[in-house]
Amino acid sequence: MLVWSGQAVSLVGSAAVRFAFVVDVWSTGQRASAVTALSLCALLPQAILSPVAGAIVDRMRKRSALQLADAGGLLVVGCLALLHYLGLLHSWQIYVATALLGACAAFQFPALSSAVPLLVRKDQLGRANGLLAGAKSAASIGGPALGGIMLALFGIGPTLLVDLVSYAVALIGVRVVRLTGDRPAPPRTGPGAGPRRRITAESGEGLRYLFRTPGLRDLIVNFCVVNLVMVFGFALIQPMVLLRADSAALAAVNSAIGVGGVAGGVLMAAWGGPKNRGRSMMLGIIGMCLSALVGMAFADGVVGWSIAVLIGALLMTVVNSQMHAIVQTKVPQEWQGRVFGAVMFLGYISVPFATALSGPLADHVFEPQAAHGTGLFTVLGPLFGDRPGSGMAGMFLLAGLAGIGVSLWGLASRNIREIDLVLADVDDRTEAAEAQEADDRTEAAEAAESQEGARDGVRA
Repeated sequence: MLVWSGQAVSLVGSAAVRFAFVVDVWSTGQRASAVTALSLCALLPQAILSPVAGAIVDRMRKRSALQLADAGGLLVVGCLALLHYLGLLHSWQIYVATALLGACAAFQFPALSSAVPLLVRKDQLGRANGLLAGAKSAASIGGPALGGIMLALFGIGPTLLVDLVSYAVALIGVRVVRLTGDRPAPPRTGPGAGPRRRITAESGEGLRYLFRTPGLRDLIVNFCVVNLVMVFGFALIQPMVLLRADSAALAAVNSAIGVGGVAGGVLMAAWGGPKNRGRSMMLGIIGMCLSALVGMAFADGVVGWSIAVLIGALLMTVVNSQMHAIVQTKVPQEWQGRVFGAVMFLGYISVPFATALSGPLADHVFEPQAAHGTGLFTVLGPLFGDRPGSGMAGMFLLAGLAGIGVSLWGLASRNIREIDLVLADVDDRTEAAEAQEADDRTEAAEAAESQEGARDGVRA
């Protein structure tokens, strides 16, 4: 709980500072492109560096990797605070700092995800992952609120100091907890092993591991397609709500997303998740698409939108917690940094693509078709009408149906549906290998005794 508490405090502090950065950048020019660029500065380093970060994490003790990520964040925020109090802080430095914090986050995710199995028993992984997911969702609610209050009362300087304290708390939490079995991945040994490969070469091993393991390969392909569909849909929430309502309605919908994530984390922490994780993930994704995408398409008003995204966020937390638990139990500990780095890369790399695609499609294709009853809206028109936002509602419906289709394929695939049977857990495979090795030793000993007995008989 100390590690979780420290990381939760750090998440809240970081969310508060991110909010402060957005406000600062917006206030300098009031340009949406500036805010978008800030988001890309946070996102792209996480996506691009995560495979390399995962390889580095596997070469280190997990506690050291977590300390490195938290210390890096503390150093970046500390430099910003120093620049602010010296009167030397400029907007361009915020972009650089955001990119550096994104790089630190690229280390934190594989380090923390691969450290969880060292902190709890295998049957508690679902609960632990749920707690972490709930903390992230709580930070998405509490962080901006804290940042807004701090900015209004004290300005950006004290907000940076609060984040410094949060990083210090996270470092202390990691430092005082002992991680059982925490050791770096051993170098390869044996005939033909050769010298240890470079980090850049090892950074692709997580992807190769995923795609050469049948159950994980099918699951990650399904996960990537669903993630693309969900990002495509979620990118439309803000413009559609603002087009049909106002900023207060958008604030309510965003809060509902955070509440749903917290509720999902609490549910997983109390329940631990189902035993058949593959099937439950696919059913959860179907429910997620029905609520957050199809539900958003047909909902009309802030109450309907809030209910739709709350249920979707709750199910998303449950699905992601199960996904992490599958990787934590199916992948050897010495590979988990690289594999989680690969999962982060695949999950994040689709975000800018889907976000960049959804806006122009809505503005130049679906909204005009809805207004004039042409194209797809010769069929969808009776469902959504021709008022503003109808084109985006149609996009929500199509994205939801696509996600449901991919999930049905996952249910039809035995490699996904029964992944716990198709792919044994790491400790089960280790026990089986040890048992086989013991049997081999017994057989060898019996054979040696038989040969010795035969030689004694010949001498007699």
